[in-house]
Amino acid sequence: MKTESRCGARPDFEVLLTADEAYPVLEREFLQAQSEIWASFRVFDLTTRVRSVEARQVAETWFDLIIHTLSRGVALNIVISDFDPIARPALHRGTWRSVRRLIAAGELAGKGHRLNVVAGMHPARSGLVPRVLLWPMILYRQFKAARWLNRRPKAERRTAIAEMPGLASRLVRMAGGRFRPKFWPLPCLYPATHHQKIAVFDRKQLYLGGLDLDERRFDTARHDRSADETWHDVQLNLTGHAATEAQSHLESFLDVTAGRKEPVRQRRLLRTLSRPRGNNFLHLGPEPLLQEIAMAHEHLAKRAQKFIYLESQYLRDLHFARHLARQAEASPGLTLLVVLPAAPDDIAFERQVGLDARFGEYLQARALRILVKSYGSRLFVAGMAQRRRANGGNEKGRASPEGAPLIYIHSKVSLFDETAAIVSSANLNGRSLRWDTEAGLLVTDRSRVLMLRRRVMGHWLPEKAHDRYFDPDTALSAWRTLALDNLRKDPAHRRGFVLPYDINAAERDARNLPVLPEETV
Repeated sequence: MKTESRCGARPDFEVLLTADEAYPVLEREFLQAQSEIWASFRVFDLTTRVRSVEARQVAETWFDLIIHTLSRGVALNIVISDFDPIARPALHRGTWRSVRRLIAAGELAGKGHRLNVVAGMHPARSGLVPRVLLWPMILYRQFKAARWLNRRPKAERRTAIAEMPGLASRLVRMAGGRFRPKFWPLPCLYPATHHQKIAVFDRKQLYLGGLDLDERRFDTARHDRSADETWHDVQLNLTGHAATEAQSHLESFLDVTAGRKEPVRQRRLLRTLSRPRGNNFLHLGPEPLLQEIAMAHEHLAKRAQKFIYLESQYLRDLHFARHLARQAEASPGLTLLVVLPAAPDDIAFERQVGLDARFGEYLQARALRILVKSYGSRLFVAGMAQRRRANGGNEKGRASPEGAPLIYIHSKVSLFDETAAIVSSANLNGRSLRWDTEAGLLVTDRSRVLMLRRRVMGHWLPEKAHDRYFDPDTALSAWRTLALDNLRKDPAHRRGFVLPYDINAAERDARNLPVLPEETV
């Protein structure tokens, strides 16, 4: 069900599946904001086209929509995540492009505009010992960045380096405008990021979940694009006390993660927060401060009696996997349904698979094996695919499970019986649960939990799916039967998107890197 923009009162709880539903709602909130907007996104690309009828009346892209919003006198306070310029130069450049475009939009909005934009680098830095040990890798990445710049025409090179201020300080400009790495001093490494996707409008409307803003993330419920262009996500839009808590979080998280403030206790908003370590010589990552999303998952899993549904981009946290395993022993009637992408994007679509991607597959395969051992037939793991045959190119190998293009899953939703749910920006990996800045919502209103269950689970199922696919007593067996039935059919004749996840394929791509903390991936 696609949510359309409406006049009048805003709905108090919307479940938005894919950007096709979420982007028009986000546009609506920008258009209806009266006084102020606070937001924090990992990616916020102003060249993204607007989709709603209302937004298209005043804008073609988000650049135009921001100008329109600021020119109406609405204050916009936004943090866009910045990234380690050596480890993630493309993302670092994308952040500063967005910042420059926002500043340009403010100038075009006229005098008196109220724009406050921050390129938010998580302030935690790796200690000296990890930096020394990782020096060969750091130097390799610096050489790689210099080669990339040197292949650009001179004018493009000047623009690129201007858009990568963190990288510019790690390179030496030579005669003719070419670059080489700076060998000393050792550069800082920034291992954590602000990964949340959250906005509050006029201190009363909350938009949060797993979805950032750019064209890559746009997809529809049909998922009928090329495999590498699919992107399934879940976002919520709601009113209530959670919006007040989110406002407080947005106003304080930069100070909290910098160690200047202590976090305020919340009831519904769940967070992952970390900060720099004092006297940090040995540690690669930050000091975990709040692990509310992880703790809520563990608490709700312990309370669940019949059914847990986990939909995530990753399930790599071994601590959580072992916790779930203990619940299988404590509750013999508990079943577990896990929905994951058939392969992570850096394995499905990249020509060269890095060691970090293989380490992630190692952790996920190991976590799933822990669950297989403890749950046995009470576990089913699903990986989704389109209802058509793959056409080669980027639709081969693990990008085409059982001959059909995969649907890339980026959503982060957890359901526990019929009593509770969590929707957040956090994956079920150590990075999201302990290092990065994340935000999510605890839902305990039964009617909302049931709405989430119908929408989130029903998205993958055949039209007018029978109640047995949702009933905690029968859902697992119904999903497994559907997946095995689809497995025997040509993709065009399958019902819904559900297929079994191939753990063996993940294990073939897996590599253990015992020197790295689990939180790195």
